[in-house]
Amino acid sequence: MRITETALPEVWLLEHPVHADARGRFEELWRADDYAAAGLPPFVQDNHSTSLRGVIRGLHYQFPQIQGKLVSVLCGAIYDVAVDIRVGSPRFGRFVAVTLVAGDGRQLWVPPGFAHGFCALGETAHVVYKVTAPWRAAHERAIAWDDPALAIPWPVADPVVSERDRAAPRLADAGALPRCG
Repeated sequence: MRITETALPEVWLLEHPVHADARGRFEELWRADDYAAAGLPPFVQDNHSTSLRGVIRGLHYQFPQIQGKLVSVLCGAIYDVAVDIRVGSPRFGRFVAVTLVAGDGRQLWVPPGFAHGFCALGETAHVVYKVTAPWRAAHERAIAWDDPALAIPWPVADPVVSERDRAAPRLADAGALPRCG
C-alpha cells in the first residue's frame, strides 16, 4: 500500500494493488495489520451510501464524539472533499478534494477533526467508509456545502442536496467544532 499526503498533510490518499484479468478484479479494501502499521486508528463501524449522479452529501462531521473516515468507492465515482475544521489549526477552513473511482485502488483517509462530503459523478455511486467512532444522531453536525468562504469547486451546477444539508450553517456560524491537537 502506498500512502501520499495531500495538500492537507493529515488527509492521506491510500493506494493499494488492484489485480485484474479477463475474469474481473480483486483488491483488498482494508487489512487491519497494514492499516495499523501505517498509523491509522482502529475502526468500529462500516457505512454504505448510495447516491445518484449530482447528489452532494456533506459537509458532515460529529461533535463532541469526532470520527475519522476511510472512504472507498465500490461502484461509480465521487468527488471527495475533506475540510479542516479544527479550531486553532493553521489550515483551518482549507479543503482538499480528490476523485475516487471504483476499482482504482484508491481510498481517502479523512481524520478526526475534518468535515467530509462528496458528489456522485456517475449514474450511481456506492461509497463505503469505515469510521473510528460509532454514529450518534445527537452528535451529527454539518457545514454548508456551498459556503463561499470555503469556495469548494463542486463539479455539478445544480446539485441534489438534502434539506438538512441545505439548511447547514456556514463554517463561521457552525458553533461547536473540534480543537486542534
